[in-house]
Amino acid sequence: MTRTTFSRFAWGGLAYNLAVILWGAYVRATGSGAGCGNHWPLCNGDVVPRSPGVETLIEYSHRLTSGVVLLFAIALLVLSRRLFPAGHRVRLAAVLYLVITLVEAALGAGLVLFGLVEDNDSVARAVVMSIHLGNTFLLIGSLTLTAYWGSGGAALNRPLQDPLASRIWLSLAGTTLVGMSGAIAALGDTLFPAESLVEGFRQDLSASSHFLIQLRTYHPLLAFAVSLLLLHLIARVRAEKRPQPARRFASYLNVAVLSQLALGALNVVLLAPVWMQLVHLLLADLLWISLVLTCAAALAVPAPETASRRSAKPETAATLGSAA
Repeated sequence: MTRTTFSRFAWGGLAYNLAVILWGAYVRATGSGAGCGNHWPLCNGDVVPRSPGVETLIEYSHRLTSGVVLLFAIALLVLSRRLFPAGHRVRLAAVLYLVITLVEAALGAGLVLFGLVEDNDSVARAVVMSIHLGNTFLLIGSLTLTAYWGSGGAALNRPLQDPLASRIWLSLAGTTLVGMSGAIAALGDTLFPAESLVEGFRQDLSASSHFLIQLRTYHPLLAFAVSLLLLHLIARVRAEKRPQPARRFASYLNVAVLSQLALGALNVVLLAPVWMQLVHLLLADLLWISLVLTCAAALAVPAPETASRRSAKPETAATLGSAA
């Protein structure tokens, strides 16, 4: 296998991972999480379920597709070690992806084994669901970096010293927090659906409402605030004339942020139907991928003012030229 084939394999795996994530959301939205009972990795005590119902088929198919993700993660790591030298950034990203995939599997197993599925509306389920979503973002991010660096993306260059670094880390953390709050909001919409928009607002404002309903009101506020932060980051990447890949990814991110704001509002108006929840999640994942790529590309070179100052020194310029 060549590095070109490896990069295609990684990007294809990213698309497959997104499909598996959406199917997992469908399992939650349809209340099919208990389709295999409280058994894991077996399904109702069997390797292959006998005379399965619809809920069992939905849950069992999710387990099978998730198993393929684990096999893919192992294969990606093996291939990265064959194609890239020791210490290469692609190897590191592939290792992280495998480790995070194992954590993802453990979280999914925990939801089943501890009964945090179906109609469970406990604090424990809300906490695990939000951690699950945060870990999913890490999984997608590590795989995105594996594919990007495997395609020839430049390595990070002094990411902690870059003038844009603080905004980048804040944007990554804020977006992850929005995703985690979105998982709680989606759980509340699934377990406590409103019959009308007016009823939904009444539930949100009532002090006697379930904590999941009360918490879901914070998601749109947090999403709006972080969206402003992301738009500011995009403006800085463009204003500082970062490398062309960073500006291109920033354009994708800009479209994703504005689209997600519009889609989030539509999701509220439509009372969060299952199909809209899936579209909302898919766009959130695409936004996250665009953000990771923007940050990786923006941090791959020194800040413009630093580069200009160094170019004035012949010996430094020569060094940079030879490194390129």
